[in-house]
Amino acid sequence: MTLDPRSPRTPSSPDNAGPHPWRRFVALGDSFTEGIGDPLPDGGHRGWADRVAEVLASQVDDFAYANLAVRGRLIGQIVAEQIEPAMALKPDLVTFSAGGNDVIRPGTDPDAVARQFEDAVVRLRRDDATVVVFTGIDTEFTPVFRGIRGKVAIYNENIRAIADANDCVVADQWALKSVQDMRFFDDDRLHYNTLGHHEVARMVLRALNVPNDLQPMQPEAVTATTWRAAREKDLVWARSYLMPWVLRRLRHQSSGDHVHAKRPEPLPVITLAPGPDAAGSRGRHA
Repeated sequence: MTLDPRSPRTPSSPDNAGPHPWRRFVALGDSFTEGIGDPLPDGGHRGWADRVAEVLASQVDDFAYANLAVRGRLIGQIVAEQIEPAMALKPDLVTFSAGGNDVIRPGTDPDAVARQFEDAVVRLRRDDATVVVFTGIDTEFTPVFRGIRGKVAIYNENIRAIADANDCVVADQWALKSVQDMRFFDDDRLHYNTLGHHEVARMVLRALNVPNDLQPMQPEAVTATTWRAAREKDLVWARSYLMPWVLRRLRHQSSGDHVHAKRPEPLPVITLAPGPDAAGSRGRHA
């Protein structure tokens, strides 16, 4: 097993010359961490965190994994609902991704989001667990979110400063150029698809300096389309995803209403799908 040489370790990456040191992994966050966009045959969701857990569990004995993430959660909700339950599980590895749903909303302040984020990180580091935090993706490639690129960049600089001050590992989505391609995203144009989650899992394992056998995946080739066909596809997307999102905002509703954490207790990990391109992947190995 080898590390991918194309992506450098972050300065705070653990030095794992031998087997990695973690035995209890807890993932916190929203739909990104829940795994939305990476479906399983049973109707559940896999996602990058499950994929990371599978690799970690395959390398050591007595490994357990919990995932408290719930789709649609804002950072205040994540802090209120997930931090203390996570601490009660006594993890030695925590992934914390929060604030993305806040940043994409009009009128929100990335500095205010960062203050909540830092308070949470300080609490998560209280028992010396390794904490992994995430920067937001560079949105330049997507017309839907290109307008908030500067806002995401401010949020990212805050995240990096918080990580440096609290000795966290940074999983840098902004630098993950391979996923800056709509073929790595689900039909809603917001969540990663199977290929995207797979690439994020590889990035997280690199940040943790964990050798693994996950191979890069490439999306299918782009097929030519007419301007009219592209606009029709945009209209379908707007009706199917954009308008429901706007209506939920107006009604103060969330996609995560009445949804519970998919894995609230640390449990042993089995392979949740037969391979990295399972569960409906539309790509191929590089």
